[in-house]
Amino acid sequence: MAPYIRLRQICLVSAGIEPVTSDIAEIMGLRVCYRDGNVAKYGLENALLPVDTILLEVVAPFQPGTAAGRFIEKTGGRGGYMAIFCCDDPDARGKHANAMGVRTANVITHAPYHGVQLHPRDCRAAFIEFNHTDGSDDVLGPYPPAGPDWQKSIRKNVTQALTEVEMESPAPEALAEHWGKIIGIPMSTGKGGDPELRLPNASFRFVKGASDIMSGLTFKVGDIAKVRDAAKAKRHAVAGDSFGLGGVTFRLVA
Repeated sequence: MAPYIRLRQICLVSAGIEPVTSDIAEIMGLRVCYRDGNVAKYGLENALLPVDTILLEVVAPFQPGTAAGRFIEKTGGRGGYMAIFCCDDPDARGKHANAMGVRTANVITHAPYHGVQLHPRDCRAAFIEFNHTDGSDDVLGPYPPAGPDWQKSIRKNVTQALTEVEMESPAPEALAEHWGKIIGIPMSTGKGGDPELRLPNASFRFVKGASDIMSGLTFKVGDIAKVRDAAKAKRHAVAGDSFGLGGVTFRLVA
């Protein structure tokens, strides 16, 4: 297994593209960089917002019978949809997952981009995708799913980074081990004692919950109170330094 892997993108699913996208942009001080027409063939529309060099995507079905629609029905709209990783050899990582009994759900090739998506039922909690773009090992290099000029939409005056993804499971350690084997990262223990997978640019933390879901995202922000007030103004339920949006819990840290 090649060692190079980073979190590239987190995908949230919603019954409608709005107001979720505009609320995320306004509350978190982010900007939409691209809406990808290629997802229409899956019955979806989307919007992508860069959080530094990690892309936050919202997808929404516009017709019945989509995988995203079935995901919403199954989860009641709770939980993130997909974790997307950039690496040097998506096919090798896909074959490694296949050997574990994790099926390939979809292969996408839009040169110079190539992606391998794994079946969410086998991954548990969410889709996992591995992708590679020729000539873009630089994290600020080309990334076709985010459009030709995604870098120009990076905004850091409110939100500086997406630092952690929270995963819930009735058996968090088992899910952490499973994802760690798929991704090729050894499980470690976080500061609070939770199982954790540490990537170079973000961590996945696994906590006890009723079902296997991607439950939360942690963002480093400049002013927690200001972001919290912006969430309240949009009538999202705020609890402490967290609020719900797009099916997940947005957690704020300084």
